[in-house]
Amino acid sequence: MLTQFEHFAVTEMMGKSDSPPRANGTFCFSSEWERKSFGMALALAKNGYFEWDDFRDELIAAIGNWEADHSVDRSSWNYYDHFLSALEMAVIKAGIVDSEEIMAAFATCST
Repeated sequence: MLTQFEHFAVTEMMGKSDSPPRANGTFCFSSEWERKSFGMALALAKNGYFEWDDFRDELIAAIGNWEADHSVDRSSWNYYDHFLSALEMAVIKAGIVDSEEIMAAFATCST
């Protein structure tokens, strides 16, 4: 069951270009990192680290930038790649972490 904030966040995105992929009304995650990214964004916004609308603006921008660069070939499309990019920008702008910390974390994960 969704909390009031989670319900707001999810319904705020429904039917828009930044709406998460769904099947039979439930979210579709193809890997655990997608599920965790989504949960982290909800938790950070719910706890006041950034406004949900600010995150949505980052997500819309990330999707728009990708679409502008891939107007013909969209075979590499992955919604959660853009979701993660938007989350990275939101936490950087909120001052939670800086870009160097994110890069260091990714370097640690890839080794």
